Amino acid sequence: MRLGIISDTHGHIKYTTEGVAALEAAGVDAVLHCGDIGVPTLIPLFAGHPTHFVFGNTDADVSDLQYAIQEAGQTCHDYFGDITLDGRRIALLHGDDTAKLMNAISSQEYDLICYGHTHEREQHQQGKTLILNPGAVYRASPHTVAVVDLATMQAEHIVVESTET
Repeated sequence: MRLGIISDTHGHIKYTTEGVAALEAAGVDAVLHCGDIGVPTLIPLFAGHPTHFVFGNTDADVSDLQYAIQEAGQTCHDYFGDITLDGRRIALLHGDDTAKLMNAISSQEYDLICYGHTHEREQHQQGKTLILNPGAVYRASPHTVAVVDLATMQAEHIVVESTET
């Protein structure tokens, strides 16, 4: 299973559309959104794949976001997701709560931890856990998303091409 990871869309429809297109071009089977979604009208952009969402520190009206995610048939994990996909245990959070992020990492209970918040792409291995920040599709240079092959646990960041001049 190829898992797409996106974060920090901040309600920017154009950049999110480009990020989703990059994930589709990479052949992902499912998507994780690491928070700072922005606006409910952004949720339908993920209709092509089962998508798991968590909230970030700038997601002000979470009830509207929860409703939009539910209406779209997607999954909302509030502020922390503990998900099993393709036999891999995955933690999904925004990352603004540093203690929660560090606790998830030190627990060594997860194969993969996905977080956002910093708008900076990174990945590293700590024990058995791959820790991944996809970067951001808004307020980042360049805009990036990530893909993880859950069979091999290999991850790559993808620079999102913008049509903006």
